[in-house]
Amino acid sequence: MVLVLLAGVGAGVINTIVGSGTLVTFPTLVAFGVPPVTATMSNAVGLVPGNITGSFGYRRELAGQARLVRTLVPASLVGSLIGAFLLLTLPEDAFITIVPVLIVLALVLVVVQPPLQRWLKARREAAGADAPSIEAMGSGRRALVLVTVLGCGVYGGYFAAAQGILLLALLGILLPQALQRVNALKNVLVLVVNVVSASTYIVVSTFGGGRHHLDWLAVGLVAAGSLIGGAVGAQVGRRLSPVLLRGCIVVLGLVALYTILGMG
Repeated sequence: MVLVLLAGVGAGVINTIVGSGTLVTFPTLVAFGVPPVTATMSNAVGLVPGNITGSFGYRRELAGQARLVRTLVPASLVGSLIGAFLLLTLPEDAFITIVPVLIVLALVLVVVQPPLQRWLKARREAAGADAPSIEAMGSGRRALVLVTVLGCGVYGGYFAAAQGILLLALLGILLPQALQRVNALKNVLVLVVNVVSASTYIVVSTFGGGRHHLDWLAVGLVAAGSLIGGAVGAQVGRRLSPVLLRGCIVVLGLVALYTILGMG
């Protein structure tokens, strides 16, 4: 119980700063005997409090982005519903086959994030100013942004690991504005995905006839930890060693990969 609680704290911190906190909580839950699909569902519900505190902590960077948020939130919502539907309807064998691929993708994103962030920062500085509003963009670029957010929502609704990194990287390219402002937008969109997915899982667990269920002890422990971690991540998380943080994520991701492949 203590280890799951601490994993929730770590995931809350990591999700707020970087993304990929699921690579901390998911292998922890699976290691203690929680079935993979149940672990994914319980993890998504438990991480919502951390998403809320993390988004609130970045409220200053969200200033002036209300219209952009209102435009992108529906895409995250729809994508999350699609991803949750796939998780609940595809057989567990499909999950065990697909998730290792998603974990490898997540680990690659974790490893390449530092040079990617440096490139994005240089691109922002070269631009010299924030991007215009999404309404001022060309129709093709607006459509690309919406499709990107929708796709990340599907990914997040199905598994969630590193959806924040994926959003940060892609929106950083498509929306040439300050990286911290993109990070604040990322936190809100991830919050939407996780709230929608979590709500879906709760309804299915309650009224679905027992085919899928939540581990409420795991949910409570991860929720308590992520609530603390989200607040810490927004306030002091940037002082943590990024190398150490990234190294821990990679190690835990490899543990998750080994565990899932073992089940297959």
